[in-house]
Amino acid sequence: MNDEPLTETMSIENRSDFAQWAIERSRAIVAEQGGNLALAARDMEEDKIAETANLLGQAIVDALLEVFDGLLPED
Repeated sequence: MNDEPLTETMSIENRSDFAQWAIERSRAIVAEQGGNLALAARDMEEDKIAETANLLGQAIVDALLEVFDGLLPED
């Protein structure tokens, strides 16, 4: 699994742009991290479930920080 996030710069100028970004980003997170979590749950590997759940949570946090950082004015 590649740990490098696939990022594409997007200009968010209104609510609709933000909604589109959120939809696309959440789809990418669920496709990657959600699948790993489902496999761990299917195999009933508690350590792997905890690990993949944490990775899913971190991916969500990273996405939120990504957009927040984009809202800050550049110096």
